[in-house]
Amino acid sequence: MKRIPEPELMTDAEQALAYANADFEEPHNHFIDLLKESFGNKIPEFGNALDLGCGAADISIRFAKAYPNYQIDAIDGASAMLAEGQRAVNNAGISERINLIQTNLQDTTLADKKYAVIFCNAMLHHLHDPLVLWNLIRTANNNPSIFVMDLMRPDSDEQVDVLVEKYASSEPEILKRDFRNSLKAAFTPEEVESQLGRAVLEQLVVSVVSDRHFTVSSVDD
Repeated sequence: MKRIPEPELMTDAEQALAYANADFEEPHNHFIDLLKESFGNKIPEFGNALDLGCGAADISIRFAKAYPNYQIDAIDGASAMLAEGQRAVNNAGISERINLIQTNLQDTTLADKKYAVIFCNAMLHHLHDPLVLWNLIRTANNNPSIFVMDLMRPDSDEQVDVLVEKYASSEPEILKRDFRNSLKAAFTPEEVESQLGRAVLEQLVVSVVSDRHFTVSSVDD
């Protein structure tokens, strides 16, 4: 199935509210579990972490709870999503540990700060040029641990329909629509491996981890 790109930013307030209120317990817990499994004891006990494309900050909050000695910078280009994210961070009582920053990925630099961990959930498929993400990661100081998780594009419209029915049948129409569009905008694992080659990031490993997700992570040298 040919890729159909979708908008890079979620700028609509109704869309942001729907995402903030959605039940992402299973996939977001899965993200943290896989991140922990990938990192093991490789990362330091204390440090700075960066969440690229944080959206409503749910992953940032879960990471902060899983790694209580980390400070997190969380960036997103959409003010509507960050407004929901700030509410969630405040409600979680950890606003002193999560710094939400509005900026586009294309305008982000990693030259001024050292991160022990860089993570990213469900943002790659929004990018019209995926190398924007990989080239940014390549410029990071301090050889950080990397963990990226995203949707993978099914082979057919019929498979898209199956996944939407399986995972979003009870969600509001706006979320079902976005999930469908995101599946069609997603990359295949083979495409991501090609992207990593072009970005000279062959040390990152692509793994299929569910019927709709893959991860990209750093490994021990």
